[in-house]
Amino acid sequence: MASLYDLSVDSELLAGMRRARGAIGRGELVVLPTDTVYGVAADAFDPGAVQKLLDAKGRGRQSPPPVLIKGQDTLAALTSTVPDVVRPLLDEFWPGPLTVIFRAQASLSWDLGDTRGTVALRVPSHPLTLELLEETGPLAVSSANLTGQAAAETAQAALDMLGDSVSVYLDAGPVGNGWERRPGANTGSTIVDATGASDGIVRIVRHGVLPDSEIRRVVGADALA
Repeated sequence: MASLYDLSVDSELLAGMRRARGAIGRGELVVLPTDTVYGVAADAFDPGAVQKLLDAKGRGRQSPPPVLIKGQDTLAALTSTVPDVVRPLLDEFWPGPLTVIFRAQASLSWDLGDTRGTVALRVPSHPLTLELLEETGPLAVSSANLTGQAAAETAQAALDMLGDSVSVYLDAGPVGNGWERRPGANTGSTIVDATGASDGIVRIVRHGVLPDSEIRRVVGADALA
């Protein structure tokens, strides 16, 4: 049966974080807060756990989840290269609401779905999720909702949709990073594709809470497709 922990209560914070670490280690799912929306997380190196994540959301392997990491020091182990044009974006917006698609390190022993040799990475800015990542390592994370429904901005909304398919819900209250919610923009992170950036060009593939203008400001108009 799923358990929800109120992280504003010290005793529940300690118990919830401990239960979340244990659940991840057992290949179970955890709902956690990010700086944009709540995410449903699994051990990125446990194919069975990743499949549970896809099944819980009602998604197929053609929609592989992004991976949350604790910082840029993890990049070398997960990516084949980090193009120079991308580094200023990472310095400016990590931790934060920016997801970047890289070519994955060929030696990785994971199965996130039909990635075509890529991996989408993000460093979230929520302190409790960063603390969890320090102990668990990279987590495959997708928005905590059923496919086709709105992303959960509270733990209770995630629980209402995902129920007992998730073992632990970490409730940190309503989330959102303060960026203006622009009409038509996704409530999640902005996604930039850097897999073709050998020519110095990156491409925005999802318009999220981080405005396109901020990407343009950092990389320059000529570097944005």
